[in-house]
Amino acid sequence: MLTIDEAFRKFKSRLELNDREQANASARQKEVRDYLDTKFKIDRSFLTGSYARWTKTKPLKDVDIFFVLKSSEDHYRSKAPSVVLTDFHNALVEKYGDKARKQNRSINVDFGVKADAEDNTDYRVISVDVVPAFDKDDDFEIPDNELGKWIGTNPQTHAAEATAAHQAYSNEWKGLVRMVKYWNNNPKHGEKPVKPSFLIEVMAMQCLYGGWGGSFDREIQGFFATLAARIFDEWPDPAGLGPPISNGMDTARKTRARDLLLAAEREATLAIDHVRHGRNGQALRAWRELFGPKFPLS
Repeated sequence: MLTIDEAFRKFKSRLELNDREQANASARQKEVRDYLDTKFKIDRSFLTGSYARWTKTKPLKDVDIFFVLKSSEDHYRSKAPSVVLTDFHNALVEKYGDKARKQNRSINVDFGVKADAEDNTDYRVISVDVVPAFDKDDDFEIPDNELGKWIGTNPQTHAAEATAAHQAYSNEWKGLVRMVKYWNNNPKHGEKPVKPSFLIEVMAMQCLYGGWGGSFDREIQGFFATLAARIFDEWPDPAGLGPPISNGMDTARKTRARDLLLAAEREATLAIDHVRHGRNGQALRAWRELFGPKFPLS
C-alpha cells in the first residue's frame, strides 16, 4: 500500500503536464494563431497564464494565449473593450461556431474534448482563452468588459513571482498550488469555490510561507486553513497594474468559498488522524474523496 507521502508525490506527478499534452496545446495554439493572423494585424502571440507558469492543473483547459496587436490596430484602444472582444469573437465563430464564447477579458474556444471519469482527456487540451492585448511600455493592456476599460497586466511579472515562490518553498510550491486548484475544479462543488483560479495562486504567494515543512498532508491542511481565514482579504494584482484579483468575488461568493475551504481543512484533518491511528487505507480514500480521481489509492 502506498504511504501518504508516496501517494501525494504520485498525485503531484499526475497533475503535471506531460510532453504529449504540451504538444497538443502547442498545436492548438498554432491553429488558432494561424487563423487569427488572417483576421487581425498581430505582432506576436504566446502562451501565458497558469500554463506558462506551470501551475495549470488537470484536466487541461482554458490555456491562455496572448495576441499582441500591431500599432495599426490602435483604433481599438479608443473604443470600449467590448468592441475588440466582439470582433475577436465574431472571427472565431466563423471557424469554431458556437464553440467560441465571449468572456469578460477573452474569447474561450472549446475543442469538444471531454474528460472521462478519471479526469483524462487522452492528452488533449479542452479549450483555450484568446486574449487580445497591446504593448504598453514594458507591460500590456487587455480589455475588461465588466469594468468598461483597458487594464494593465504583465504575465512575465506573474511568472517571475511564481518562480521565486517555488524556489523559496524547496520547489514544492507549484505542486501544492496545482493540488488546490484541482480541488477547486472538482465538479462536486458545482461552481468553483475560488474564482478566478489565479486567486489561489496569488494567495499562495503569502499563505505558503516559512518554507517547506516536509509533509504534504500537513502542508495542504494548513494551506486550506489559511486560504479560508484570508479569503475576505483584498488580493492585489502581483504586477501592480490591474484591479485586485479578488474583485471577481462578492461577499456571498467569499462566504461560500470560506465554508468549503474550512470543510476541506476538516477533511484533511480527519485524513491525517486516520494515519495517526494506523488506518492508512482509510486515509488514502479520504484524500481521494477530498481531491478527486487523480489522487491515487495504489
